[in-house]
Amino acid sequence: MVSDRGGRWGFVYRSRQAAYRALRRQGASKSKAARISNAGRYFAGRSRMARKAARTRRRHGR
Repeated sequence: MVSDRGGRWGFVYRSRQAAYRALRRQGASKSKAARISNAGRYFAGRSRMARKAARTRRRHGR
């Protein structure tokens, strides 16, 4: 698992560990899950990610 202190496999903020674990359960790689979970640490990041996800879903017709 990715450390909350950094190290060999990367870094995930302690407050974002639940998001990281959820992404891993969905099959995301460790680095991808860490990148996504860290991006949403603050409201602005989560809002930006939500808009990007909505665009992707719209483009895929979901």
